[in-house]
Amino acid sequence: MAAGFSFTHSRWIHTMNRCVFIALSALAFALPAQAQRVFENNALRGELIVVAPPEAVLNGKPVRLSPGVRIRNQQNMLQLSGSLLQQKMLVNYTLDGMGQVREVWLLTDEEARRQPWPRTLEESQRWQFDPTLQRWTKP
Repeated sequence: MAAGFSFTHSRWIHTMNRCVFIALSALAFALPAQAQRVFENNALRGELIVVAPPEAVLNGKPVRLSPGVRIRNQQNMLQLSGSLLQQKMLVNYTLDGMGQVREVWLLTDEEARRQPWPRTLEESQRWQFDPTLQRWTKP
């Protein structure tokens, strides 16, 4: 070994440790994206067709998408309404105070099988919601 050089005091070793730490941290933040999605307790289920934003059809009736509508695809990533034109999609959704669609989640096959799920405001008021299990029960 050359005089004055010590492998344990190498700056490269500490840099490598930082890189490993950063990579593991990034992986830890990426994992929750694969976890079960959490729906709001006022989320209803329906069929949505985006006609020409902000115009849409929800459960066969014309509706408007709110100006700040958030549409999440099956990977929970935001998706623009214009990319979903004329597609019939099974969704969970919420409405704002003016009756416009505020939040939309495009459902995975597993989420779509989760039954029962209320389709009307009246059903959601009568049924019980367990936010931990993300399940509805009828009375």
